[in-house]
Amino acid sequence: MRPNIDISHTLNGRVKDYAEQQDVTLEEAYREIIEAGLEAVEHPDEQ
Repeated sequence: MRPNIDISHTLNGRVKDYAEQQDVTLEEAYREIIEAGLEAVEHPDEQ
């Protein structure tokens, strides 16, 4: 279930651009970006 949050048009556009560049669906792009973000905050020294 997705959270009910406001996402700016600019941010959504960036995710859409990423999805097109990676040739994935918008849902897959959001999942990849969220997972990468969580990894970055959970393990900040591994970047």
